Amino acid sequence: MLEYIARRLLFSIPVIIGVSLITFILLNVVPGDPVVEMVGKHADPQTIEKIRSQLGLNDPLHVQFLRFLFNACRGDLGRSFKTGQPVMKMIMDTFPTTLKLALSSAAVAIIIGIIVGIVSAVKQYSFFDHCSMFIALAGISAPIFWVAVMAQIVFGLYLGWFPISGYSSAKHMVLPAVVLGIRFAASIARYTRSMMLDVIRQDYIRTARAKGLGERSVIFGHALKNALIPVVTIIGMQISGLLTGSILTETIFAIPGLGRLSIWALSNRDFPLVQGTVFFTAVVFVIGNLIVDLSYAYLDPRIRLQ
Repeated sequence: MLEYIARRLLFSIPVIIGVSLITFILLNVVPGDPVVEMVGKHADPQTIEKIRSQLGLNDPLHVQFLRFLFNACRGDLGRSFKTGQPVMKMIMDTFPTTLKLALSSAAVAIIIGIIVGIVSAVKQYSFFDHCSMFIALAGISAPIFWVAVMAQIVFGLYLGWFPISGYSSAKHMVLPAVVLGIRFAASIARYTRSMMLDVIRQDYIRTARAKGLGERSVIFGHALKNALIPVVTIIGMQISGLLTGSILTETIFAIPGLGRLSIWALSNRDFPLVQGTVFFTAVVFVIGNLIVDLSYAYLDPRIRLQ
């Protein structure tokens, strides 16, 4: 197992380097000068040149990139051009909020998605099955920004149940967590239903029923565990996506998380902050996928990670 983890982490290094390199190239081909953004358009050329030299922006591009990678390996992602704060500190200040949003959304998605998927499979072609799959399809298709705005209007402005922006209490997290979670619950429900339908038709399920086991024991004790193996892949990928891709939700609900920080960095051409958030995001995604792979062995002992 340890050898498998070490090998996966080793194979992940080129992925992280590749993502960082693409980001670095894109940042440097975009028109504009980040130093001008810092000091303003009316600064004299001598001041601009001095700052560029101090920040190392006059060095060859390959030197800048290698320096970033070397410092990143030591946990130093540089300093923000705009604020002067260490990038890692800014990320660590905002990531807990994103983590809370991601875990809350994941809880909503997993609970709703798995329950709806199981019931739809057990009651295939029933009224509940048709309605739930229609709603799931609508949930997958609807743009998340539209769902978020509708939730703000209905539950925030008209009904006044929840705050529509900011983050100062747990109540502020309800609407964004539900909005983000329901979208992913739709895909989990569809996958769970599909996998459950495949499993409950297997011979060992018929054997369990023939032995006189109750339907609840058959579904939850025999069918669900095997059906969850491919579903775990979807859940793991979605949680990684929630951690790294909740940019729109955080922006619409004005939540001070990692996604909103990334948007702020891009709009201000803060190169170190953009590069740092992308690097951190890639690392989190790799770790999330590794956890998903390791969970296979727990759910199905027949799977051996080598």
